[in-house]
Amino acid sequence: MHLVSNEIENYIAQFSSAEDEVLRELSRETYLKIQMPQMVSGNLQGQFLEMISRMLQPKRIVEVGAFTGYSAICLAKGLTDGGLLYTIDVNEELQPMCARYFEKTNLTSKIKHLIGDARKIIPELNEAFDLVFIDADKINYCNYYDLVFDKVRVGGYIIADNVLWSGKVVEEKKDKDTLAIHQYNEKIAADARVKNFILPLRDGLNIAVKQ
Repeated sequence: MHLVSNEIENYIAQFSSAEDEVLRELSRETYLKIQMPQMVSGNLQGQFLEMISRMLQPKRIVEVGAFTGYSAICLAKGLTDGGLLYTIDVNEELQPMCARYFEKTNLTSKIKHLIGDARKIIPELNEAFDLVFIDADKINYCNYYDLVFDKVRVGGYIIADNVLWSGKVVEEKKDKDTLAIHQYNEKIAADARVKNFILPLRDGLNIAVKQ
């Protein structure tokens, strides 16, 4: 998942704001106890998500893919007063861990954790979203985009994670997940309703703004 050298990542971390202590604790527990801990957003991406959210000051955010709650916490920090973040995940076993850290960061009232299939949950959300973060199963990225698009206000942002997929997207032979990611990138690039840019941060973020 490293598209730049460890030395450069360390340099970036050295000259960026320090990781929040609770988030550091969350990351450490994720690596100690949870399978595939590399899925946690981590400090650099987390700080980027927090900064984007603070700039936008969104009233409503939806996140597809909660994992252990790291990115939800970062995004929720930028919510305006009375704002709410919906985070959706199929893994109910991780919900208690997420809840503990939402409470530790005093964000419980700003985060609604929904368990189930996002393809069924998103259509039931009667909201206008300012910010969407997609970081779940890659096969359904295009489906999540289509389901949420009409619920995003003009000027709202849709950010998708892992869109460079450890660099595999440029390989000629693509496995099913790589192909799904490539098809998502193609779809966004061809969608005249948005302007987008792929940021090579961590594993790649596709950032699209609805026009």
